[in-house]
This record gives sequence, C-alpha cells and structure tokens, in this order.
Amino acid sequence: MEVKNIVVVGRRNVGKSSLVNMLVGQQVAIVSDVAGTTADPVRKRMEITGVGACNVIDTAGIDDVGELGEKRVERSLEAAGYADLALLVFTGGGLSDDDRQLIEVLKEKGVPFILVHNQEDIEPLSDDALAGIAEECGCYVVRFSCTIGGNVDELLGLIANVLKESEITVCDGEKAAAEGGVGGAKSKGLLDGIVSEGDRVLFVCPIDGEAPEGRLILPEVMGIRSVLDNRGVVMVCQPGEVLDMFPMGKNTFGFKLVVCDSQAFKEVASVVPSDVPLGSFSILLARLKGPFEMYLSGVKKISSLCDGDRVLILESCSHRATCEDIGRVKIPALMRKVTGKRLEFEFVSGVDSITNNRYALVVQCGGCVVTQRVIRERLRLFVEMGVPVTNYGLALAYMNGLFEVEGFKRFLRLLTNF
Repeated sequence: MEVKNIVVVGRRNVGKSSLVNMLVGQQVAIVSDVAGTTADPVRKRMEITGVGACNVIDTAGIDDVGELGEKRVERSLEAAGYADLALLVFTGGGLSDDDRQLIEVLKEKGVPFILVHNQEDIEPLSDDALAGIAEECGCYVVRFSCTIGGNVDELLGLIANVLKESEITVCDGEKAAAEGGVGGAKSKGLLDGIVSEGDRVLFVCPIDGEAPEGRLILPEVMGIRSVLDNRGVVMVCQPGEVLDMFPMGKNTFGFKLVVCDSQAFKEVASVVPSDVPLGSFSILLARLKGPFEMYLSGVKKISSLCDGDRVLILESCSHRATCEDIGRVKIPALMRKVTGKRLEFEFVSGVDSITNNRYALVVQCGGCVVTQRVIRERLRLFVEMGVPVTNYGLALAYMNGLFEVEGFKRFLRLLTNF
C-alpha cells in the first residue's frame, strides 16, 4: 500500500500548522502569530483508519511576500500539485481571491481537496455561506476550530472517504491514455489479479552492493505481501540459486510466475524455462502506479535514438550513486552500447524541478517511494508534448532482448490481460 500525501495549504495565519498538529496529535509544526512562520514544507507520517500510512504536510502561506516569500509560495504550490488530497484552510467567513486562485490550481492539476473553515469560534461560517461555497467549488466544506478542537475524528473520516473516492481506476487510466493524458491503476497489491489462491511464485532477490543493509527493497516486500494476501505461496532465492529451482530445466515446483530484480534479467532468463512467465519488480510497479501502456509504447523509442539525443532519467528517491547504480550508471551505459549512439543523460531525483524539456526519451524508475499521483504529475508535461516515456524495468528488458523471449512475452500478457 502506497503512502498518501495530504497537503495542508492556504494563506498565512489561517491555522495550517495548528491543524497539522491536531491531525497528527503531536506538536510537529511551529505555531506562531507571526506571519510566514512556516518556511519549507514540514511532513509527519501518521496512520489513518481506512487509508493506512499518510504523510501530512504543512506548507508556507500562498500569500507570502518578498523575494523569499515567492520561493516559499512556489514550494507550497509544488507540494500541492503532488498531493493525493489537499486541505485548504481559510478563515473570515468566506473565500479570498488567493483561496480561489489556489482552488483553480488544484482543479487544474486534478488534486481532490477539502475546504476547512478554521477559527469558527472567532468568526463562524454561516449556513448560507457554507452551502454557497460548497456549490461553487464542488467539494466538502468543514467547520473547524484549532483553538477549541472538537471534530478531528470527523475530519479524519472525511479525509479517508475522499481519498477512497479519488482513487484512480484501471478504466480511468485507459481513458486518460486514450485522451492523451496520464492514467494509472487503482491502488492495489503488486500482484492482485495475477496470483490466486494456491499459486506458487518465485522471487529472485540479489544481495549485492545495491541491496539495502539488513533488509529487502520495498518492491520485494510489497510483492511478498501481495502473494500472501492472495493466498499464494512465495519462494525467495538469489540469482545463483535459480538453477536449483528448476531441476533438469523443468518447472518441477509448478511456479506460475518468476519475478526478479531488473539487473538480474539476463542471468535469470537463461535458466527459467520458456513456458514460465518471467518479469521484474520494477515492471510490476509500473503496472501498479504508472501509465503502463505508455511505458510499453515508449520503450521502443530506444531503437531510434540518434547522436546527441538527450535522455532524462527520473529517480523518485534520493540516494548516493555507486558504481552499480541502475539509473545513473547501468542504464546509460547499456543504452549507449545497444544504440551505438552518443547520447546525453540528465538525472533528476525526488521531486526536484525539471528545467529542461528537450528530451528524446524519459525513463522513470519504479516509483516505490512515491504515489501514483506524483508519477503522473511528473510525466504529464512530457506526455502532453509527445515525448516518449518508459520505465527502468521495461527499458532493461528491451535492451537485453527479453521482448523476444517467450517467458517475458507471457509475463506481459499476464499484466495486460488481467
């Protein structure tokens, strides 16, 4: 289950930080009467019943002033654009021009939002005003008071309902793709619709220099949990042990599916029988979170890259690159080798700003640490401009010739026909 981002936005001194503290039940955001106290987004992880883990993010006021204030506003709007849900806090008995402009931004980016009228104990929102705002904005409007507290549980319940209502379904993703937008699958387990009760699945998990100390990477953990949730059976090994899983080259254990790390594709494919579907964790994540059909189409661009073409590598997490880094080292080296072209690469980590859009191809990582909405928002600009986009796992499979391997073809059929 991915961690949802709930971003609290609004003008200065409307009680955003106080609301964050009340929601999480801790003093995580500094509260002051001084306008502009919150400078950079402040986040706190919490568990919401019916949703799971969420990041509640406090932001600077959207009416901040001055050169530094403009930068704070930019960071707030950026955080709001990546939100799974925004809580827009307002006061004074009605919406201001700044509030309405922010609402337009949220609607433009497709971010669901709830309006929270704070300071009800000072200046209440009339019934007529509430009904008018709700009709005007097409959203829920909640009365609140951070001074006297009260309906925190009610607000958390509403947050859970809106997040569930706003989940993107497979049909939504297909429709968005058909209309030139960026769709995504509904939040689900990594192998939902693929693994059923009693199915056996083999996970191949390399323990090398890229493996985190003392634990598995998140997609591997998500995969194990998804198999168990679907009442399947999972076996785990390293690449060197795959041969033992297929004695005499036969599927003796009856594996329905083999999933490996993208970097182990070639080694594992040489051992797994051709009648067993073989794929990667990164591709499963692409099916779960990204515009999968677009990824499949975009990967073919690799074959037509030319000298001087720029390729953007999008990493969702921030980390120090090593000589074994898949995004910064292995993919560029393999792409230059396979194409024989002098290619230029640019790397953007986390949600850092993208300043250049002159790319021949964009390659997105699996996105295990971010939500569907973050990935879709990151890719929206390129999709609208017609720049091909693909995924780490699909790119590696394509460049290693797996698209011609029967086991990989079977894997893709599982993902596209589930």
